[in-house]
Amino acid sequence: MSTNDNPVTANFISQIITNDLKEHKNQGKVATRFPPEPNGYLHIGHAKSICLNFGMAAEFKGTCNLRFDDTNPEKESIEYMQSIERDVQWLGFEWADLHHASDYFEQLYGYAIELIDLGLAYVDSLSAEQIRIYRGTLTEPGKESPDRNRSIANNLDLFQRMRAGEFTDGQYVLRAKIDMASPNINMRDPALYRIRRVHHQRTGDAWCIYPMYDYTHCISDAIEGITHSLCTLEFEDHRPLYDWVLDQLPSLAHPQQIEFARLQLEYTIVSKRKLNQLVMEKHVHGWDDPRMPTIAGLRRAGFTPKSIRDFCERIGVTKQNSWIEMGVLEYCIREDLNENALRAMAVLKPLRVVIDNYPDEQTEELEVSNHPQRHELGKRIVPFSKVILIEQDDFAEIPPPKFKRLIDGGEVRLRGSYVIKCNEVIKNAEGNIIELRCSYDPDTLGKNPEGRKVKGVIHWVSEPHALPAEIRLYDRLFKVPAPDNEENFLDAINPESLHVINDARVEASLVNAQAETGYQFERTGYFCLDAQDSLEGKLVFNRTVSLRDGGWGND
Repeated sequence: MSTNDNPVTANFISQIITNDLKEHKNQGKVATRFPPEPNGYLHIGHAKSICLNFGMAAEFKGTCNLRFDDTNPEKESIEYMQSIERDVQWLGFEWADLHHASDYFEQLYGYAIELIDLGLAYVDSLSAEQIRIYRGTLTEPGKESPDRNRSIANNLDLFQRMRAGEFTDGQYVLRAKIDMASPNINMRDPALYRIRRVHHQRTGDAWCIYPMYDYTHCISDAIEGITHSLCTLEFEDHRPLYDWVLDQLPSLAHPQQIEFARLQLEYTIVSKRKLNQLVMEKHVHGWDDPRMPTIAGLRRAGFTPKSIRDFCERIGVTKQNSWIEMGVLEYCIREDLNENALRAMAVLKPLRVVIDNYPDEQTEELEVSNHPQRHELGKRIVPFSKVILIEQDDFAEIPPPKFKRLIDGGEVRLRGSYVIKCNEVIKNAEGNIIELRCSYDPDTLGKNPEGRKVKGVIHWVSEPHALPAEIRLYDRLFKVPAPDNEENFLDAINPESLHVINDARVEASLVNAQAETGYQFERTGYFCLDAQDSLEGKLVFNRTVSLRDGGWGND
């Protein structure tokens, strides 16, 4: 079922299932499903639902299906289906069975005929706007359509002709006959079928009528033998309709719908419509842009399946909608990468350092640990030569208070290497520092210098061995915690959400950097290789998160 090593903690849903099993409901079986519509890429909110549905099935030794709700072909595609399958598997889950709502189109049509035969559904000629007006408001009851009392024979004839393609889009809809005065507006004769001449990605042009979600979903659950239909709180008002449809069709099993709070994560948008707008209008570089809250984007940014599962576990499952701080997600990935990421050195803004007393043609191969606490991760070879590169910020002519890095006339230790001393500062005609002339103490490899204390430690790379790299520093896509609350969410986009450094240098061992392997660039942050954009001779690394708590990309 899952490679998830984070057990689902007790929550109100697991308690409901536990009680059902004690009462031997559903013959002691537990069957859940994850039913996304393939109209976009999955996002972090879907991750919560995936972890919950697959987690409940695993906890109670049941099954969980993946089912595509593919009843709206205008907005759906095979690409989205493939991305969803890929994301679910990447998160560490395997479905018991793979289904599509379109698998049931013939059965759904048959059940609609059954409802018409029972006098519980009718074909309506009102336009969408007229239906909206007739439906009434939250405080005023609706009124019946003039077509509500068509004869059963007439309804059957019109519905069959709808399927045969005799009518234009929108000319008729099939509606349930429930209660136009119901206090729940979803029960005021909701639409069950509409006419849409749209090519379907799986059924082609076999159908020109498509069932509505509320009608399709409950029947699909029943056909698949789902016992617990878990969905987010916005479907709570739809549950009476879910139950009504199944109550009218006694040949079908009756799953139990249970609602939980959706994930609302600060500084993100999780509306697929708005995410699609970001992509289509090129505010981001695709669905897998590392600034996107999509699972594909998080994956490309360097988030791990474990960190996302841990995040979903930490936020829990409740009935109360609440906002989750971005820092919780950042904490989860930092914790994972701190424990598991290989260490490496990268210089983002290089400053050239010439070690005058080091032999001109000599290169040493220094053994450096891949992880300070996990010796089983081994060591790597880091070349050391006469010319190295350090960060520009690691040198100061006029140091600020408590500066423990390199200064003119001062000493500093190079990580895993020697102590060096700055003897001369070289500047260009504009007065900018372009090079440092230093000396090294050959007796300080792996030990402290005699008779003096050197406090600072900085990272470095050997200039002739370093690899050119593009470093992408990502920050949160939005400037405000709740961009959805803005009049126009696009106005809340952070113009500084991506900073690209083109002239960085990384240590030679990263020539073999692997996609989806996290690296801690020492003293800089956690990064991963962007395998999609990396070229031979020019690696690209995306920053996953900073070393410290202060923002997705803020140090």
